[in-house]
Amino acid sequence: MHPDVSQKTVGRWSLYRRLLDALSRTEQRYILSSDLARRSGVTASQARRDLMHLEVAGGARGYEVQALLRAINAQLAPAEPQAVALIGVGNLGRALLSYFQGRRPTLQLVAAFDIDPHKIGRVIHGCRCYPLDELEAILEREAARIVILTLPGEAVATLGPRLIKAGIRAVLNFAPSHLDLPPSIHVEDVDITMSLEKAAFFAATQEQRS
Repeated sequence: MHPDVSQKTVGRWSLYRRLLDALSRTEQRYILSSDLARRSGVTASQARRDLMHLEVAGGARGYEVQALLRAINAQLAPAEPQAVALIGVGNLGRALLSYFQGRRPTLQLVAAFDIDPHKIGRVIHGCRCYPLDELEAILEREAARIVILTLPGEAVATLGPRLIKAGIRAVLNFAPSHLDLPPSIHVEDVDITMSLEKAAFFAATQEQRS
């Protein structure tokens, strides 16, 4: 990974990968950076800057789809499999377990946590659920350094010190609450409610203009 690559560039690489992965299943062998930009909703100049980090040469016909896909995979896929844990096995947690299980071999969901006694001890979508009281011990045993949070907002506030103690390096936070963590821990906040409200606002705005 290049040290000067921004978080936004990494996010766009992930988007490009999904598009290229779909193209790789078709007969299209090459793609222009302008076409990739159009499909991704970014400017052509931005796409070219993102691709420059990958050190893949483009020709008159553009970039070879498979070569570009391999280059992005080399950046986004860790050299060794990484263990991921999920905290909160509600409706969203179950959906994420179902969606991600087996989708990325280098990102392995190794444990889930909840306080519901009816879920503890069960294997849900291939992932065993443990009591939240055992969080630090299980994370250490499984060498998990990434967690996904799908808890109610009020339940997140107490988790910060425990995640630090467990040696967590990155958090994907779906909870509507801020996590007080040091800068050394990467936090990716996913606020579904805010995104939906933004979509509704702009939909209403366009409705008024039409």
